[in-house]
Amino acid sequence: MNRRSRPLPARRGRPGGLARAGRASGKLGGRVPAAVALVLWLLVVAIPVYFIVVTSLRPADAYLSNGALPVPTDLSLDNYGRALRLGFSGFLRNSAIVTVATILLTLGAALPAAYAIVRNRSRLVRAGLSVFLFGLAIPAQAVIVPVYLIITRLSMYDSLTAIVLPTAAFSLPLAIVVLTSSLRDIPDELYQSMELDGAGNGRVFLQLVVPLSRPGLITVGIVSGLNAWNGILFPLVLTQSSRWRVLPLGLWNFQGQHGTDVPGLMAAVVLSALPMLALYLFGRRHLLRGLAAGFSR
Repeated sequence: MNRRSRPLPARRGRPGGLARAGRASGKLGGRVPAAVALVLWLLVVAIPVYFIVVTSLRPADAYLSNGALPVPTDLSLDNYGRALRLGFSGFLRNSAIVTVATILLTLGAALPAAYAIVRNRSRLVRAGLSVFLFGLAIPAQAVIVPVYLIITRLSMYDSLTAIVLPTAAFSLPLAIVVLTSSLRDIPDELYQSMELDGAGNGRVFLQLVVPLSRPGLITVGIVSGLNAWNGILFPLVLTQSSRWRVLPLGLWNFQGQHGTDVPGLMAAVVLSALPMLALYLFGRRHLLRGLAAGFSR
């Protein structure tokens, strides 16, 4: 029999196809739990947001009769007007002052400290970095009594300064860690080239360090700003009069002796969340980049 006339052998099934099918089914089986977890997480987040926004637009009598979850048939902005009449603008002003001052103090102290840590190799500087890292493990609740005694001895009690200084101090450890890692990404050749041009430490800091550390600065500014805006411990302990009340404490104005004005409270919550939401949307890209740099080492 000629080779040409020999019957061709029967084709066998390719084991590669079965392997690919098994991998595809494995991927699909792994995606289903992730999709279920994502849907549950969205529900956990979406339901409270829906409750806050819808309740803030619901008239008080409709809230008492229909509850919070049904879709409202009529919307009203009276709750926002009532929140403004109960002193919301003053609370907003105090929170804005505390937040801006905290951000400026934190950035003004953390960036030079991070620059000194990166450029100075002495043991004293390394010991200082260890102290700042140790500060990450100390909660504010553990030292509130010493902070209260220091503030009262300095005659700062019941003022915005009493809120700003401790808030900035507790924001420094994380700020220094993030900015130190950000400055370590700057190549040494850039420092050396500026030093060869005769630039001193001040010029290197202003013309090289500050522009290149922008993502880290934005990250530190957003994180410290959020902590200052939402902080309640220091305002609660270190202030007393309603003149210096910030937004988290100002929400207590909607709590009465016999009940709580829930629609007005939700309107105040929405108004208080809008500035920080705008700040986050403005710097979210730099925030993620700076956090990745801060914890990549």
